[in-house]
Amino acid sequence: EVQLVESGGGSVQPGGSLTLSCAASGYPNSRTSMGWFRQVPGKERETVATVDSSGRTTYADSVKGRFTISQDNDKNHLYLQMNSLKPEDTAMYYCAADTVDMTTLQALGMQPKYWGQGTQVTVSS
Repeated sequence: EVQLVESGGGSVQPGGSLTLSCAASGYPNSRTSMGWFRQVPGKERETVATVDSSGRTTYADSVKGRFTISQDNDKNHLYLQMNSLKPEDTAMYYCAADTVDMTTLQALGMQPKYWGQGTQVTVSS
């Protein structure tokens, strides 16, 4: 069974930085894509950044140039480096994974199969 556990959330002032981590285990195979998503109560979940099985990355326009997604070589850990944080970045952040590339899932209007429990990020002065 795939398990994803996020960590690294917290409270930070505008302009600050945080690094989120996602520890993954139990993948059915090595061809797995992963991503970070976020959700604010009352709003739809938003794709923040993804990395597919080939290493290609995508970012939401709102975080380009500020956030960086990365993973370790064995793909057991996914990271999201968040710089120049803004109050509008406040949300619950989720790690997700699937054996289908995230870009393909998005094109099909589908959600990833595996999700973590989330970690809260609050940006406030």
